[in-house]
Amino acid sequence: MHDKSIHTVDEALIKLENYCVYRERYHKEVERKINELKMIPEAKEKIILHLIDHNFLNEERYAKAFARGKFRIKKWGKLRIVRELKLRGISKYNIESGLKEISEAEYHSAFHTLSEKKFDSMTEPNHIKKKRKLINYLRYRGWESHLIYEKVNELFK
Repeated sequence: MHDKSIHTVDEALIKLENYCVYRERYHKEVERKINELKMIPEAKEKIILHLIDHNFLNEERYAKAFARGKFRIKKWGKLRIVRELKLRGISKYNIESGLKEISEAEYHSAFHTLSEKKFDSMTEPNHIKKKRKLINYLRYRGWESHLIYEKVNELFK
């Protein structure tokens, strides 16, 4: 009986190329996948080099796609994006590169829209609790404190 957990380097390469084509990946994610395939360290190194050389694996591209996606789809602020990229072991240079994908105008516009929408949807009758809930919501999403407090003061006039 053939054991499916044993792969040749070529089989693993095809699997990992497809894995990387499906969506942008970061190095640790690909390493985890290679470990699941139980590849020896030499094969692991060869596979990662191949993926980088053939542009299947590109951390700067990953950071840019991540920043754009989390900002536009999930409405995350820069602090949350940076924190999540750091957790994934992305370099400072690539994180900064990713953040450049978000224009200041678009960033501020999204922040104001998000905070006003959240404020309008809140049913908390107590002003102090409502203020605290809005601040916590925006902080959790990774928006900067100075933006949050300016907006909260504007909304609670």
